[in-house]
Amino acid sequence: MRLRPLAAVVALGVALTTLSACGPSVPRADPRSAQPPVLDTDTAAPTAEADQPTAQANPPARTGLGTPKASASPTPPAKPQGARPTGNPSGGAAIPAEARAVDTSKPTRTVGTGTPASCTSTAVVRAVAAGGIITFDCGPDPVTIQMTATAKVRNANGPKVVLDGGGKVTLSGQGKRRILYMNTCDALQGWTTSHCNDQDHPQLTVQNLTFVDGDATGQRTEGGGGGAIFVRGGRFKVVNSHFAGNRCDRTGPDLGGAAIRVLDQHNDQPVYVVNSTFTGGSCANGGALSSIGVSWVVLNSVLRDNEAVGNGANPARSGTPGGGSGGAIYCDGDKFSVRIAGTIIEGNDANEGGGAVFFVSNNRTGTLRVEGSTLRRNPSHGFETYPGIFYLGSGAPTFASSTIR
Repeated sequence: MRLRPLAAVVALGVALTTLSACGPSVPRADPRSAQPPVLDTDTAAPTAEADQPTAQANPPARTGLGTPKASASPTPPAKPQGARPTGNPSGGAAIPAEARAVDTSKPTRTVGTGTPASCTSTAVVRAVAAGGIITFDCGPDPVTIQMTATAKVRNANGPKVVLDGGGKVTLSGQGKRRILYMNTCDALQGWTTSHCNDQDHPQLTVQNLTFVDGDATGQRTEGGGGGAIFVRGGRFKVVNSHFAGNRCDRTGPDLGGAAIRVLDQHNDQPVYVVNSTFTGGSCANGGALSSIGVSWVVLNSVLRDNEAVGNGANPARSGTPGGGSGGAIYCDGDKFSVRIAGTIIEGNDANEGGGAVFFVSNNRTGTLRVEGSTLRRNPSHGFETYPGIFYLGSGAPTFASSTIR
């Protein structure tokens, strides 16, 4: 197929009311050879502008890692009082039970002893390695913890690993390192099953946290990417969190995820991203999110001003290093799905394809569904099949009550 000239596509406003699904993968032929369908309807959408010591599984509170503290309510609110605003408050997408914030009223351990000085990188690294439900006690005011090492999940310590910043904690990679890492197939973090790529644990949740200035440049394990967070295996979700100014390598045909990179999830279950915001991310591909063979459900979130800065697409054109696709989201693989609901994706930019979303299902079984969302001003400087979207999957994507322009 042959791609529509950009001048014609970028000017096109799309409003669609039927639904469909999406899946990942990268084109194996030159993606510029695809021809998009003609879209000539208009849409309505939301208006919101919006190291690591070994520890036993579910270990009790330990000296040096803080002590458990009960909150005033056994059921935490979606966003703690005084939390920094995140996501799209006008999104309106229903949040399934499994995608909601974890109850952290009875933490396993607490980072800090009530002062900003007690909330250190070392305390975070140790707490994450020990696992369990982790909260922070850094005093009454917002605090930024300058990470001097990457916090790494130990695969035997869980099965739940929850980091809850209470809306007041920022973890900074200082532009020097990745912030958080989980890999069930990394022997250095311990192998716990014979099928590391499809085990149900650890189950990692980050909620009510801010991740800034993470940088995975040069970290090429498992293909690299994941400037703030890298995940392979188990389960992973993000709730009420903000990612800003994260980075990963600037070139590479299939490397990506300035904020988050995910490979493998148990039983091909989706990664949930809920009420969260991604801004200012930059990577070869996927200025915010990137994955291979992983499904996503992105609900009531905002992805704004992220960029895919690689050159040469995937597979890389002769004489180029590759990359440049998925200004906000980059999905590749065989069968997977992406659902975007109640979400604003705007002002993102791709040197090659998919200023907002790059979606390639190699075996054409993947599905993409966009509901009650706004995708606008997401230029694709090389190719696209819809405004801001490059899609190769099962049939056409589904768009419902959304603005795509």
